[in-house]
Amino acid sequence: MVFRGAILTAMLLVLAACSQQTAGAPAGPDGDKVVLTGDQKTDWAQIIALENQAKALVQTDGCSSAWDCRTAPVGSRACGGPRYYLIYCSRTTDSVALFRKLDAVAAAEREFNSRYQLVSTCEFRLPPKVALSGTSCQAH
Repeated sequence: MVFRGAILTAMLLVLAACSQQTAGAPAGPDGDKVVLTGDQKTDWAQIIALENQAKALVQTDGCSSAWDCRTAPVGSRACGGPRYYLIYCSRTTDSVALFRKLDAVAAAEREFNSRYQLVSTCEFRLPPKVALSGTSCQAH
């Protein structure tokens, strides 16, 4: 009888977890959520809009050392890995907010790729080397 109760409890927990899932990419603390509509163009436009919000957080100026220049991965290609990297100055960019936004972009793009059964090349893309030019971080 105890065994039957344990199985019933486990089944109820699984059902409860499934009922709490929602469509779309996971929401971040700021509500960064893309809910896929089923229209590929509209869905991609939502992802690009979220990506543009991330780009707006990037500051390349204000660094005094090349060690302050960093890269951040953007998106999630169908075969894995980012589409490209952003270059930013860690002294003047809110890195936590930037990565929160970029995590939401990657999650949305992974779901997009899965929903529309997209494929991509599978080469490994390395982040660019960065350098300081004056007080601005740039690709080297």
